[in-house]
Amino acid sequence: MLSPLLLFLCLTLPLFLLSFFKYRKTFKNPPLPPGPRGLPIIGNLHQLDSPSLHEQLWHLSKKYGPLFSLQFGLRPAIVVSSPKLAKEVMKDNDLECCGRPKLLGQQKLTYNGLDMGFSSYDSYWREIRKICVVHVLSSKRVQSFTSIRHFEVKQMIKKISRHASSSKVTNLNEVLISLISTIVCRIVLGRRYEEEGSEGSRFHKLFNECEAMLGNFFVSDYIPFMGWIDKLRGLDARLERNFKEMDKFYQEAIDEHMNSKKKTPEEEDLVDVLLQLKENNTFPIDLTNDNIKAVLLNLLVGATGTTEVTTIWAMTELIKNPSIMKKVQEEIRGLSGKKDFLDEDDIQKFSYLRAVIKETLRLHLPAPLLIPRETNKKCMLDGYEIPAKTLLYVNAWAIHRDPKAWKDPEEFIPERFLNCDIDLYGQDFEFIPFGAGRRLCPGMNMAFAALDLILANLLYSFDWELPQGMKKEDIDTEVLPGVTQHKKNPLCVVAKCYM
Repeated sequence: MLSPLLLFLCLTLPLFLLSFFKYRKTFKNPPLPPGPRGLPIIGNLHQLDSPSLHEQLWHLSKKYGPLFSLQFGLRPAIVVSSPKLAKEVMKDNDLECCGRPKLLGQQKLTYNGLDMGFSSYDSYWREIRKICVVHVLSSKRVQSFTSIRHFEVKQMIKKISRHASSSKVTNLNEVLISLISTIVCRIVLGRRYEEEGSEGSRFHKLFNECEAMLGNFFVSDYIPFMGWIDKLRGLDARLERNFKEMDKFYQEAIDEHMNSKKKTPEEEDLVDVLLQLKENNTFPIDLTNDNIKAVLLNLLVGATGTTEVTTIWAMTELIKNPSIMKKVQEEIRGLSGKKDFLDEDDIQKFSYLRAVIKETLRLHLPAPLLIPRETNKKCMLDGYEIPAKTLLYVNAWAIHRDPKAWKDPEEFIPERFLNCDIDLYGQDFEFIPFGAGRRLCPGMNMAFAALDLILANLLYSFDWELPQGMKKEDIDTEVLPGVTQHKKNPLCVVAKCYM
């Protein structure tokens, strides 16, 4: 005997299919850009694999062109893969194209879009972004945390020096992930989560799971009446569990700050700043604890992931390219003299180091598809009328490999950024690691303050070799699935103290 659910599906599915095809025949939308044919209801979902989606979309762009369409279940989508079209989306039609799709994992973990990154384009988003840019992520605020960055980078140098003195292999992934998460936690939460022990383990598991949930595929996002599949897969329960654990973590941090004695301005962390803004209540929106928690997600997940990924990929490329490693070390050491530690003033002089960082972001940008957009209203792109509520993917990974924009695009060549006007602040659409337009990432100052300091001191303080028996050709570039492109296999190296 059929279960009630199965019986219901058997009876209703033929009726749905009949009405679906009838709808398709009678309702005439303007033609979308060309793209691969999909199946009824599921569209092209069965043809795509989320961990390598940017590469698959790149290959499709070679067949269908730099603007092509897909059907993600019942949601139409278009993909942009050239600098010219990226400019059309993020500058010429930015107002029409700066929406965000409401995807289950992102909405749940941001308290229904109360953050900066995943919220809809509306008056709330404009206010919360303004609050964060002016009070949380400003250059002055970033500068106020200089002593934290210096202290933690010095601790890392001591740790690697101990490895070097005993010829111990250093797992750079572990060292850098620990360092960057500690810096971010001290800046945001005012405390460190020790690398070992239950507290550190809880923190890392929690945020790794959060990042996985932000990027996970939920059937209900694309075929709402088939959301029961997410329940069968255990995804709904997994998301709810992570949300509750994250909420508890944020609440503990807020309570700890509410109950602590007043700090001097020099001692304040970003939770202190957000709580003061809530208490002052001088904004058009009323800040609540949920608003603060949603912003904390952006600060903790966004800042940690971006800086970790870029630092590890930079070191990976330098070790794979010894001549470039030698050149950047000669610049740093030649301009620094004999010092125990390089600070922010020293780093401003290193033009080749900045070129290395830019080239790393070109080849290994943290979010290959940036954050998906959604059209707020219909607009014209490359002569096609794109309806409102269309998913919009800007494949920055493909744009950064466009042979029309870059010579030898697959090669790691920092020199391409020397004496070059191309910058990463969203004005040059062949290079958009942090997006452009209204959705340009506002946390760049925070990320680069740590990234520059860490890389400069790693390259100044140590010479680097591969473990015995390993060649540079053995270094792989596989990535883990997720919102950001973490290196799959750790980078294990041998450090030798320079001085």
